[in-house]
Amino acid sequence: MKKIYVIHENDEWTVHLFKRLEELGLPYEDWHLRSGSIKLHEAPPEGVFYNRMSASSHTRGHRYAPELAGAVLAWLERHGRTVINGSRALQLEVSKVNQYMALETFGITTPKTIVAVGKKELLDAAASFEGQAFITKHNRAGKGLGVQLFQHISALKEYVESDEFEEPVDGITLLQQYIQAAEPYITRCEFVGGAFLYAVRVDTSEGFELCPADTCSIESKFCPVGEEPTSKFQICKDFHDPVIEKYEQVLKANDIQVAGIECIRDKDGTLYTYDINTNTNYNSEAEQRVGQYGMLEVAKYLKSLLSLE
Repeated sequence: MKKIYVIHENDEWTVHLFKRLEELGLPYEDWHLRSGSIKLHEAPPEGVFYNRMSASSHTRGHRYAPELAGAVLAWLERHGRTVINGSRALQLEVSKVNQYMALETFGITTPKTIVAVGKKELLDAAASFEGQAFITKHNRAGKGLGVQLFQHISALKEYVESDEFEEPVDGITLLQQYIQAAEPYITRCEFVGGAFLYAVRVDTSEGFELCPADTCSIESKFCPVGEEPTSKFQICKDFHDPVIEKYEQVLKANDIQVAGIECIRDKDGTLYTYDINTNTNYNSEAEQRVGQYGMLEVAKYLKSLLSLE
């Protein structure tokens, strides 16, 4: 029997997907790539293969999971298997540099960014941000890894020379202009089957930990203006921006079917896009409030592909 094979390295981020696959009565197999081996001289099984490998795998002790996933995807693609979020998607998942280049190819504005390897080079590069706020982040990241806000280069120097400095897993630190939003939130646009599903507004007032997965999300907080209690994640049904069409073009050009793309609008109204997450998760509390379910749509999409096998 042909199956849906889920390629990943984090059990907590597949619970909701497996539940939806079971609800739809779909046969599936869990391919957890914390470790493993591939017999390249043999053909892979028939079926649909959904890649959910994460850039932050090294934070869970799975340092080489993306590299193993890359080998698996090359093997699957060589044999013409149906792969969702294949090799190119993985390349973007583990490199924000690749993400920005893909976005800019379609005229999408990204923040001013400088790549640096080495502490001296990082401090030298910071001179380009003299007199303005900037942030650091890891090139291979996820969940806001390495994100720090600095108002002055002297503060960066103190951080870099301290024990608190986070060395990126691939050695690449990004220096990036800090986008001051009119309100403390970013927008995350979700896509399934390459098509726009919904946008979610994410409150950033408490920091840069923006992962929407239930295991990552922050507890609900009370709205200070005395309205109803609100949450960190809120789905916006009225989000209609021309950038959505460009996002869909980027995904199609890079053979990405399922993704979350994050953007922020500054005080002057300029929209900056800064992240493509091909291992997208969804917040169940936010979805419950509006009756839209990302993992259910993903499961339906996989079902449609399996029926064509």
